[in-house]
Amino acid sequence: MSKISRKVYSPSEKAIIALEALKGNLTLNEITKRYGVHFSQINRWKKQLKESVVDIFSHGQQKRDLEKEELIQDLYRKIGQLEVEKDWLKKKVTCSTNEKRKSIEAEHEELTIERQCELIGISRSGYYYEPQIANKKTLSLINIVDETYTRYPFFGTRKMASYLKRNGYEIGRKRVKTIYEILGLEAVYPKPKLSVPNKENKVYPYLLRDMKIISCDQVWSTDITYIKLSGGFVYLIAVIDWYSRYVLDWELSISLEADFCIETIKRILGTNSRICKIFNTDQGSQFTSRGFTETLLEKDIQISMDGRGRALDNIFVERLWRSLKYECIYMRSLNTLKEARKEIKEYFEFYNNERPHQSLGNKTPAEIYM
Repeated sequence: MSKISRKVYSPSEKAIIALEALKGNLTLNEITKRYGVHFSQINRWKKQLKESVVDIFSHGQQKRDLEKEELIQDLYRKIGQLEVEKDWLKKKVTCSTNEKRKSIEAEHEELTIERQCELIGISRSGYYYEPQIANKKTLSLINIVDETYTRYPFFGTRKMASYLKRNGYEIGRKRVKTIYEILGLEAVYPKPKLSVPNKENKVYPYLLRDMKIISCDQVWSTDITYIKLSGGFVYLIAVIDWYSRYVLDWELSISLEADFCIETIKRILGTNSRICKIFNTDQGSQFTSRGFTETLLEKDIQISMDGRGRALDNIFVERLWRSLKYECIYMRSLNTLKEARKEIKEYFEFYNNERPHQSLGNKTPAEIYM
């Protein structure tokens, strides 16, 4: 049995892919499909690129020799040339994925199947892939389960299957279970299981049990949810003030690394003259990371963390996610990260400044917080 050789990416190709991930205009799924690289490799190259950028601007790198400078310039030239070639090829190749697969010549004398796939814009696995189910039907079922779960987060797989059957959908418990696993859903715990604990990080106790929230900036809270685009998933973090429900800041990311959470909280603490006394999160690795907790401790903010499986510990953020999804996300078809940013920005402006809350005496969060 012949051994399948793995593709070796040149430094310039790695740089292009890492830059694509850093720009954040495409989801990880879209980058994977475009370049045929696994998402874990994309994240690794992205991290390496960010670390190398820091080195470039550090004091120890100010006196670079001519050889290294020439290497960098050569890298940029190659990146530019590759981008030009890829853009040209995309304009020329406008056929469907199935037609692209048919155009691959398995017995080509000079170009391997792997190189042909790369040039024409499909992954090697995409060339060999044989579709088994209707993607539109599966996506439709995922949307239905997602919407139903957001309304009834206490539904387990058995109850969800029963409920959907009563409403005319032919779906069994096994199919529901598969969709739950895809979305990271779990009954009673009303959110996608996006924050996975890291046993090496310190977990702080929950400080809000039986505490009365009586003023703004007494408690801030945050969480992560997923936003579905036509080309995959992106992740949203938002920070709110518990007393007023005011959304202090938010950010989107194509991956679940802690960086975008840390950058968001640093931005809030750097631009907001007011800080909270207690900051509440769940026990996810993003929030237990040293970068995140140290940012809070430097400002003398107490850290509170939900107990595992305790959905109501962070109920106000959960209510925000439900409002966002029903009043914005489910009503629109979002295709790109740019579209998602625009719609979410407009919604949070509406949520803060125009949407009255019954629990706030029909005032807006901004009227209470400001």
